Amino acid sequence: MTDMEKKVMVRLCAKIVADTDLYETDKEVQNLIDWVCLSEQIKENNNTIRNLTGEYKKIEPDCREGVRAQLERMKELCKERNSLYEKQNDLKGQKQQIESVGAIRNVGRGGCYALHFCGKWSVKVI
Repeated sequence: MTDMEKKVMVRLCAKIVADTDLYETDKEVQNLIDWVCLSEQIKENNNTIRNLTGEYKKIEPDCREGVRAQLERMKELCKERNSLYEKQNDLKGQKQQIESVGAIRNVGRGGCYALHFCGKWSVKVI
């Protein structure tokens, strides 16, 4: 039986059931109608699932590429940030070395420092 023949049979049965009280009085008729309705709903759901899966498969590679590109950029940013952290630590180390030699002394509040250059002291407000 073709799909068209099945649809005609279902419509014919629906017309007969609508014009009679068979659905309410005959349990077998009720079960058959419920089975046909559920089967149709299952077919529709399966078709929708197939369509959604197909659409997902079309979109997925582009999304993965976009995510991959973003991850690569994030890696680059992390490397750059880590490099700057290392430079910051090196600079802080150099600063601490200079401070430990006694070339810079804090002489008060407000960012005022005394600098020692070639045997001479000068005051700088920061």
